[in-house]
Amino acid sequence: MGTGRARERILAAGWLVSLGVAGVAVLQWRAYVREVEQRAEDAERTRDEVARRRAVEERLRIARELHDSLTHSISVIKVQAGVAAHLARKRGEEPPPALLAIQEASTDAARELRSTLDVLRRDGEPNGNGIDRLEALVDRAEGAGVPTTVRVVGDRRTVPAETDQAAYRVVQEALTNVARHGGPAAAATVRVAFADRELTLQVDDDGRGSPGDPEPGHGLTGMRERVVALGGTLRAGPGADGGFSVRVTLPLPAPPARPAAAPAAAPATGEPAARA
Repeated sequence: MGTGRARERILAAGWLVSLGVAGVAVLQWRAYVREVEQRAEDAERTRDEVARRRAVEERLRIARELHDSLTHSISVIKVQAGVAAHLARKRGEEPPPALLAIQEASTDAARELRSTLDVLRRDGEPNGNGIDRLEALVDRAEGAGVPTTVRVVGDRRTVPAETDQAAYRVVQEALTNVARHGGPAAAATVRVAFADRELTLQVDDDGRGSPGDPEPGHGLTGMRERVVALGGTLRAGPGADGGFSVRVTLPLPAPPARPAAAPAAAPATGEPAARA
């Protein structure tokens, strides 16, 4: 009898020891898994930090190269155009429109270059060029000899900064192409359409256009890459009535819901309210 009880006690103690060992093993395994996961997260974070630091260093290098290579040249163009305009006025002559356009374009180019350099140095934040500056683009295009009409359709509203800047750049590049390739008598029309879920930009000109599909130059390629990166679409080619047409559609977030109108108050009748 005593031997059986001793055996049972030994078995129970063995089971308890086994459960304790198993529990310790499970705890150690969980601690090991947590340590491995933490190491993986630290390694991923380190890789991200290294990649980010390299990207920042590359942006700073590009900023320095742009500053050294372009800022001086643009400043020289601006100064020379200003001197030529001043000498013309000093002789009692009105400066040629082309000279004034060069002076204004060099001023805008210097400003945009500074904005671009600031963006590169500020870790890629968007700059202040957006749809609100379309009038400046139109004035510059007309100064370059391209009469331009702007039409805005829909309720104008605030759009994301990246979309706003992309829209500005698309119109800028399209009007630049009209000035370059549209011919001396080309005029342009810019149409901006706001919808609930998309922003549509269309730039048409009545110039000589292109006899076939356009060659993908740097401007058109950069425009397409900018639009596709935002999930939009771009079509560029000969217009239906001649000339050239650029049409871009950019997605927009849903507009904020309008607050519900308060119910109208019942008209006063001058009679006491009826009792229930």
